[in-house]
Amino acid sequence: MEFPARRTAVVTGVGAPRGIGRVVARRLAADGWSLGLVDISADGVAEITRELTDAGVEVSGAVTDISSPESVAAAFERFDADLPPVVGLVNLAGIADPTPLMDLTVEGWNRTMAVNATGSLLMIQAAARRMIDLGVGRIVNTSSITAVDGGGTFSKTSYAAAKAAVLGLTRGAARELGPHGITANAILPGPIDTDIMGGTLTDERKAGMAAGIPVGRVGTPADIAAMVAFLLSQDAGFVNGVSYQVDGGKHIN
Repeated sequence: MEFPARRTAVVTGVGAPRGIGRVVARRLAADGWSLGLVDISADGVAEITRELTDAGVEVSGAVTDISSPESVAAAFERFDADLPPVVGLVNLAGIADPTPLMDLTVEGWNRTMAVNATGSLLMIQAAARRMIDLGVGRIVNTSSITAVDGGGTFSKTSYAAAKAAVLGLTRGAARELGPHGITANAILPGPIDTDIMGGTLTDERKAGMAAGIPVGRVGTPADIAAMVAFLLSQDAGFVNGVSYQVDGGKHIN
């Protein structure tokens, strides 16, 4: 089914100034999407909402705890009132956890799962209710290469487990929502130079990480935004239930 002429993509995780979420939001705005912007940081939501509004983009921001059903519902009610129909969802919000396996607490484990996995579920449910009525939709979830390799310096077991859960969630959503014209796919970023990796990487650290990547560099948020833009596009209507490693070839299957 064709997209409506005016359509909204909801993007989570837009709060970090150097994060993937902001770059994705800018890329989708350039592609003609109206935007519903979600983050738990009030300052972060305000900054990117103001930036895009000043650029003439139709945008609405909602300070949201994506692990709370009530908070997610309130965000979508706001978008329903402010924006065109929701056709796209990009689940980017997440938290890393470098805690070693034997030091994990139930509280820490549950928090990592709540934001990375449960938050993605709640956002999918809210968005899909709107998409089903339209008969078309695109969902992009963010897993991580950590789901494949078990973690490293910046994140370890609980994060790897949560991001692996996102892959199962994506496949289940693809199977159940596909008959409604809704696709669901996942991106597994490799090393990307963002704040979640501990701030700006030094040139020495980048060189060390790039040594294990066939293309010879770490990734940028723009690399992820390009893949998101395709998976949200009209052209991606027959791409469903797929997990894309965007890692420069670091983990070649």
